[in-house]
Amino acid sequence: MTIKYQNEVWNNKKVILGEPDQIDALNLLIGFHGAESTAENMLVQGNRLKLKNTLLVFPEGPIDAGEGRWSWWKDGPGQQKSVEGFLSFTDTIIQSAISHFENRSINQISLWGFSQGAAASLVYALLGSHKIDKVASVCGFLPELPETERENSTTTSILGIFGLNDEVVPAFLAEHALDEFQNKGYPTKTLETKQGHEVTSENLDELINFFTA
Repeated sequence: MTIKYQNEVWNNKKVILGEPDQIDALNLLIGFHGAESTAENMLVQGNRLKLKNTLLVFPEGPIDAGEGRWSWWKDGPGQQKSVEGFLSFTDTIIQSAISHFENRSINQISLWGFSQGAAASLVYALLGSHKIDKVASVCGFLPELPETERENSTTTSILGIFGLNDEVVPAFLAEHALDEFQNKGYPTKTLETKQGHEVTSENLDELINFFTA
């Protein structure tokens, strides 16, 4: 399988696309980078997944963190409003992906991310406008959420991986986020490891199994 990568501009932001050469029905997988990071950093991890029949999308976050790095929302005061902006931004990104790949038959839409990108995936599963089939979080958490009456379908499958030695996202925060999904009735699988704040080869194996199941 060969994947062709190219850069696009959607919603005035750079997006890296990975399109396989197969013409079968495909899955759409959107990968969110961490805070103060880049789409290229997420591309490196996503390329290691070696998923078949999967359209890969790596968007650049909307918040300028300086020095060519980006985030999904602002921390601190006003975070709720910033998260609302992230949701609108991601609505547009997903719709742009659907339109861009309209010549392909997309079976499912899934999200994954690392750190703040993992949090972004979880937030969108809860509050986003598009139906999401699967979400994988590596070292993720939940930010301060905007108030909303939206009640998304709880059929989205959730995989959460977090490490006991993570000094950036403490294990209790990651576990709390996943408990929120489990308590709301989402099918949730939680994996507690001894890792730090990183994406390990073992994580990638779990992600491959999750997205191909």
